[in-house]
Amino acid sequence: MQGSRFAFGPFVLDPGAGTLLRNDEPVAVGHRGVKLLAALVARPGEILGKAELMDAAWPGRIVEEGNLTVQIAQLRKLLGPATDGGEWISTVPRVGYRFIGAINQLGGLKRKALPLPDKPSISVLPFLNISNDPEQESFTDGLTEDLITDLSRIPGLFVIARNSAFAYKGNAMDVREIAEELGVRYLLQGSARRVEARVRINAQLVDAASGDHLWAERFDRSLDDVFAVQDEVTAKIVEALLGRLRAPPPRNRPKNIEAYDLCVRARRLMDDTPLAAREAHLMLTRAISLDPDYAEAYRWLAMNHWMGEVHSAGPTQPTRSLALELARKAVAIDPNDAGCRWVLAYLLAYERSFAEADAGFAKAIELDPNEADTFAALSDITVLAGRVGEGLEHVAKAFRLNPFPASWYYLALGQAQYAAGQYQAAVETLRSDETYRTSSRRFLAASLAQLGRLDEARAEVELFLVANPRFSIRHWAATEPFRDARTLAHFINGYRKAGLPE
Repeated sequence: MQGSRFAFGPFVLDPGAGTLLRNDEPVAVGHRGVKLLAALVARPGEILGKAELMDAAWPGRIVEEGNLTVQIAQLRKLLGPATDGGEWISTVPRVGYRFIGAINQLGGLKRKALPLPDKPSISVLPFLNISNDPEQESFTDGLTEDLITDLSRIPGLFVIARNSAFAYKGNAMDVREIAEELGVRYLLQGSARRVEARVRINAQLVDAASGDHLWAERFDRSLDDVFAVQDEVTAKIVEALLGRLRAPPPRNRPKNIEAYDLCVRARRLMDDTPLAAREAHLMLTRAISLDPDYAEAYRWLAMNHWMGEVHSAGPTQPTRSLALELARKAVAIDPNDAGCRWVLAYLLAYERSFAEADAGFAKAIELDPNEADTFAALSDITVLAGRVGEGLEHVAKAFRLNPFPASWYYLALGQAQYAAGQYQAAVETLRSDETYRTSSRRFLAASLAQLGRLDEARAEVELFLVANPRFSIRHWAATEPFRDARTLAHFINGYRKAGLPE
């Protein structure tokens, strides 16, 4: 997204893109580090309190002060000494920190417009919470996410994924600019207000090319009717874009609104720290206790169990078994949910149930051809099966549907590029990843080693092993769902060159 960039010394920080360059070369700074540095350089010379900085890096979260200390220390290490030999970031004891150094604010780099698909294309922008209660934010976000899911299941539409849609939350931008960045023609905008047992929803469909409003409507209904309103909005959009009125396919809806809120909030936490994953676990477990027939809660709890261990030395057998059991339960409750299908398919591949996994991915795509996560996960499994070209195609489709994706997409892309022998491209991809997910470093190290950059490769290995001390090539090879001996040998070769332990 467009926005200001900040130049200081040899560095250029682009907060919107989440990148830091040193002499035009990317610096492997994490997501939190970018947020903190952006807050500091936006107000050079000013003292920023610890609470303010924690709000910038962990918005809406309660975190320990030690997390801030660790992030500041990592930033100082990455930046090195300032031009005068001192530090870029100074500590103000018992108060906070301030940025020292001259800042040159640059104009934003315009993101290249994506070409329009050959079918009606749309993004649902985050609905505004116009109630006076910030606790209703999760309800409004859930409404947005459900509309995205409903529309993406309609054949004939191209629908941008939620991760990319939510990249615009809180940003006041021209609809044409947003549409160009996402490569869509139409945008759905709206607002919601939940007051006691009633909900008021405004929605409007905009043609970004002309600026015309194709459809707009207000709804004032009982809270019990909120999912019926979502179905009605979806049907009206389909009529406007495809020229026919069509109700969305039936979905498994929650019967308990608190379970719905808990599930939405938990999803926000899952791609974050281990502590956040534990919070998500408690929320999802509570959601299931409130609504035992809510498929989405089982789906996300399955992924939370899996993600809790998969990014270290590999998931343990009890973790895999529990995740698989929960994913099967989700599909049993709602066999027509593409998200539940791909999660189960992915876990089945790690159980070496390849035929069942392949069928599951195919069914997920049939149910929802716009589910970007399906294609990103399928890329991982396809590459390890030795079909590297297909894997690259799948991950490219995932990025097109989700131009501002979660960090694990970069992991999937970097892995596919390594497998294809595109080592320099893999290095660039993996260094743009959010580095708190340290699992990317093993592929980065292997790519650097294959390029002959052994000192850099061993530095990445050292960082990787700090977070993954139990890692071994033998255990990893036995855990990953490889189906092709040549592809496995290629990865092992890179790991050995980089110096990863046998």
